[in-house]
Amino acid sequence: MSKKLNLPVRPRRNRQNEAIRSLVRETCLLPADLIYPLFVHDKKQDEKIASMPGCKRWSLEGLVRETGEACEAGVKAVVLFPAIDESLKTSDAKECHNAGGLVPRAVGALKKAYPDMAVITDVALDPYNSDGHDGLVVEDDQGQAGILNDETVQVLCQQALCHARAGADVVSPSDMMDGRVGEIRNALDEEGFEEVLIMSYTAKYASAYYGPFRGALESEPKAGDKKTYQMDPANWREALREAELDVMEGADIIMVKPAGPYLDVIRALRETLELPMAAYQVSGEYLMIKSAAEGGWIDEEAVMMESLLGIKRAGADMILTYFAKTAAKCLSAKC
Repeated sequence: MSKKLNLPVRPRRNRQNEAIRSLVRETCLLPADLIYPLFVHDKKQDEKIASMPGCKRWSLEGLVRETGEACEAGVKAVVLFPAIDESLKTSDAKECHNAGGLVPRAVGALKKAYPDMAVITDVALDPYNSDGHDGLVVEDDQGQAGILNDETVQVLCQQALCHARAGADVVSPSDMMDGRVGEIRNALDEEGFEEVLIMSYTAKYASAYYGPFRGALESEPKAGDKKTYQMDPANWREALREAELDVMEGADIIMVKPAGPYLDVIRALRETLELPMAAYQVSGEYLMIKSAAEGGWIDEEAVMMESLLGIKRAGADMILTYFAKTAAKCLSAKC
């Protein structure tokens, strides 16, 4: 005969049914917490992306349609990534600030169709740079490539201004050049764009998880790697330093990228700073879930939602994820 234990504290009481679990739930994930990254190209037809099943390079018409569907699901923000034709890529990346270029036209189309949708643009040179790097490249006497910091920042300011003039609500420098947040803030303010936010890639790591994304944009570096400007995956205190600088320079939102492998960094920044924080569930994280689900090894929806909840629980206020539309539909269905 079993004996009843004398337990004044029984944590399982708070788990006994869904109604109780809902009352004591500590973390809440909402559709409005999700930012939808969208790839756009200057073609009439949408194209499937082999490295990222379920994602596409959208035509302008397709981009507007897909954004509308995400909006209906409760997503309130998108971020744009352009696949630029090789003929437009140059060593000075001048296409990045072409007022008639792909991103300004995409921003204009989205703001016309959905004025209340927050449109975020990526500020970096790698989609436009014939060298495939986030900054301007110079070779030394031995033929080794180096990334010019200050000269790159000047171009990034022109790019941010171009996007602001097109109607972007948020510009998001992902390049990891020193000092770019402050210079972009000054450039925007001087032209009357004080209301345009800066969402800075504060702690962007030199991660192996970016492979599928680079396949989507065909933006792999032609030579070398990005370790002289993106952060060492071994470091977390360095992220605190980067964040302090971004705050001083005028960032409105800070970001950690990737999200899943760097939950400790998200937590460390959350405990240190008061600024809103984004985290980017990157292409490699997305593809691992999709591939495992396609193999029948995991429940895609359950793992998707758990991964996003974990990022939110770690301290992110908003999450960039390729699952944004799908996850928002799941969340809306449960409300």
